[in-house]
Amino acid sequence: MTASVQHRHPPCIEFWFDFGSNYSYLSAMRIEELAGAAGVSVAWKPFLLGVIYRELGWKEPPFVTQVEKGRYAWRDTQRQARKYGIAFKLPSVFPRIALLPSRVAILGAQQPWQAAFCKNVMQQNWVLDQDINEAEQVLAALAGLVEDPARTLEQAQSDANKLKLREQTQLAREKGIFGAPTFFAGDEMFWGDDRLEDALRWFATPPAT
Repeated sequence: MTASVQHRHPPCIEFWFDFGSNYSYLSAMRIEELAGAAGVSVAWKPFLLGVIYRELGWKEPPFVTQVEKGRYAWRDTQRQARKYGIAFKLPSVFPRIALLPSRVAILGAQQPWQAAFCKNVMQQNWVLDQDINEAEQVLAALAGLVEDPARTLEQAQSDANKLKLREQTQLAREKGIFGAPTFFAGDEMFWGDDRLEDALRWFATPPAT
C-alpha cells in the first residue's frame, strides 16, 4: 500500500505598502524575518496610497495637513526605528512620488528579486534621502538583482504593467484599505506597523467560530 504525501503551502500574509509611507518602511525592513520565524510567507503588495487618500477626500496626507500629527509621527518613527535597530533619516521631501518604483515592484510580483528591490528603494528614501522616482535610483535598486536592470525598467513602463498597478490600487480600495502598511491574514485586516506581530500571530491563534 502506497501512502500519498500532501505538501501544504505555508500561510501567506499580504503586505500592502507604499514607498512613501514611513510606517511601511519600518514594516518592510522587519517583515521577512518575523514572517519566516512564524512559518508564514509574504506577498508584497505595492499600491498608490495617494490615490486612496484622494478618493477619501484628502488632498494631502494627514501628516501634512495636521501639523501636530506630523510632528508626532516623525518622532514616533525615530523611536520605533531605534527600537528595531533600523536606520532612519527624515527625508527632505515628503511625501515623495514613488510611481516608477511602484511599477517595478508590481512587475516583480512573485519574482525572487521583488522583496530585495522593495527594501532597496525603502532605504533610498528613508535612509539616503534620494529621489526614488528617478530612473537612476530605480536602476541602482535593481542592480545585482536582475540580469538587465534597464530592460526590467522598460518592462515596468509598459501599458500592461501600468494597468496592473492601477488595478492593484483599486483592489486596495475595494478591500477597505485606508492607510499603509496594511496586512491581511486571510480575510482579517490589520493596519499599521505596530500590528505586524498581531497579524502574524493570527495564523496561529484564529478566533473560535
